[in-house]
Amino acid sequence: MDIKGIHHIAIITGDYERSKRFYTEILGFTIVKETFRAERKSYKLDLAIDGLYQIELFSFPDHVERSSFPEAKGLRHLAFAVENVDAAASELRANGVEVQGVRTDEITNKQFCFFYDPNGQPLELYEI
Repeated sequence: MDIKGIHHIAIITGDYERSKRFYTEILGFTIVKETFRAERKSYKLDLAIDGLYQIELFSFPDHVERSSFPEAKGLRHLAFAVENVDAAASELRANGVEVQGVRTDEITNKQFCFFYDPNGQPLELYEI
């Protein structure tokens, strides 16, 4: 096997319009393609930053809640690379997003902080 990278990350939302606004207007992802799948009563929204690391945002009318705490078994969180964690966290707060305090990674000495998307998915800003 010769894996070349990560193709996409899929997120299921309980509030499609709110999540769409969050990922595009607040986080700055661009819409690659938006598709309504009538047979599933579901939207699929393909999002990207600089054409990379695509997120597939899905809406399903019969979605099931799952634990989203960072210490829950399974996917822990998504981390977004930013040059200035303090500035990015301030921008999130200005948009009404609750952000945890900025911390320093004791291994890399880089700053990071956590916040949640409208679905409770844990997200992280990490200094590059």
